[in-house]
Amino acid sequence: MTPEDQEETQPLLGPPGGSAPLSRRVFLAAFAAALGPLSFGFALGYSSPAIPSLRRAASPALRLDDDAASWFGAIVTLGAAAGGVLGGWLVDRAGRKLTLLLCTVPFVVGFAVITAAQNVWMLLGGRLLTGLACGIASLVAPVYISEISYPSVRGLLGSCVQLMVVIGILLAYLAGWVLEWRWLAVLGCVPASFMMLLMCYMPETPRFLLTQQRRQEATAAMQFLWGSEQVWEEPPVGAEHQGFHLAQLRHPGIYKPFIIGISLMAFQQLSGINAVMFYAETIFEEAKFKDSSLASVIVGVIQVLFTAMAALIMDRAGRRLLLTLSGVVMVFSTSAFGAYFKLTQGGPSNSSHVDLLTPLSTEPASASVGLAWLAVGSMCLFIAGFALGWGPIPWLLMSEIFPLHVKGMATGVCVLTNWFMAFLVTKEFSSVMEVLRPYGAFWLASAFCIFSVFFTLSCVPETKGQTLEQITAHFEGR
Repeated sequence: MTPEDQEETQPLLGPPGGSAPLSRRVFLAAFAAALGPLSFGFALGYSSPAIPSLRRAASPALRLDDDAASWFGAIVTLGAAAGGVLGGWLVDRAGRKLTLLLCTVPFVVGFAVITAAQNVWMLLGGRLLTGLACGIASLVAPVYISEISYPSVRGLLGSCVQLMVVIGILLAYLAGWVLEWRWLAVLGCVPASFMMLLMCYMPETPRFLLTQQRRQEATAAMQFLWGSEQVWEEPPVGAEHQGFHLAQLRHPGIYKPFIIGISLMAFQQLSGINAVMFYAETIFEEAKFKDSSLASVIVGVIQVLFTAMAALIMDRAGRRLLLTLSGVVMVFSTSAFGAYFKLTQGGPSNSSHVDLLTPLSTEPASASVGLAWLAVGSMCLFIAGFALGWGPIPWLLMSEIFPLHVKGMATGVCVLTNWFMAFLVTKEFSSVMEVLRPYGAFWLASAFCIFSVFFTLSCVPETKGQTLEQITAHFEGR
């Protein structure tokens, strides 16, 4: 390695002598940014309690039929795909902080339109706006958090993006028990409004400021976030204006993280997670449980608990190990859930209902009861497995693996991939279940989970404990 290479791989910033930062305001800034993912988690979960209520709406203009209900659940992902493209453009031009502030506008306006809706088109328009905000927030929040974090806690803070998403989903489920769909939309405005207030007092990321040659502001930002001025190297001359060109895809430092980022996002959605969360109540009704809404809340609680566990161990266990473990658990759980539907199809016991909270010992000793609990167990195992790895880690790695000069465009493509795949899976999940039967749909998801495990073992690098600049140097072979 030449002296020039060594100089290039020096981190842009880092704790002096490897010491721990003196200030913990970095955690406050990460929390402020993570309110964006909380909002888009609420937007994702909103459809689950709102659709049954809107199907029974007194006004015919607001009542959802099967097709409208499918679009109501799926259109948010279509808006998010567009938001990913817009966010990728904004994040390199307006900056990370301003992009976070701007994404609060479509969140608030979208939920306000839903609150005031007089017909189905207003409902869909509001969902589209919240989807646009979801796409922007899902891109910029991980980038902001990764760029303000120091290596020893970047996994923890980066995983909090997904943690806030699942908390938002659970909040929507719980609030849906007591609030009618209009008031539920009013509640959706609260996290985004709180985020707008907090982010006004947070700094721009030091890395972005350095690429804009604003060294004094970067110093002030590090003083605020870490409590001390850090040792950094200036970014390479001209890097802030280099941008992205297609010819750069020939370089391993660009095309390798591109392939990894896009593949991670595709595999995350092909596991079927968004279909499970959007249609959680419908899936449990198919499994013949009386209180499907309670089952959805239990699923949400499990997801929150295991995502929190993943965040706590992320910087110790590493990304590769958790991704692999997560994929293996998802293979077994989706296979078991498919087996449940295979064993119960067309049988006379399909009409029997099982109370989710009733102990097994009080039920008749029949095969239907055991199979029903197989459905509960496999669903909970799937959620736990996803939350341990494939939930938080693709978003975390997306924010870690790209060089600064292509980060906006590259993360935009990843987010577009994620949300477009989410749209396809969510919109066509019912059709796939009709064509392949429910058991076939879950076995197909199991096959994708198997591919994800092999991809992780063969292609995904370990990034724990490394600076963002060291990760970039790894892909470039330095």
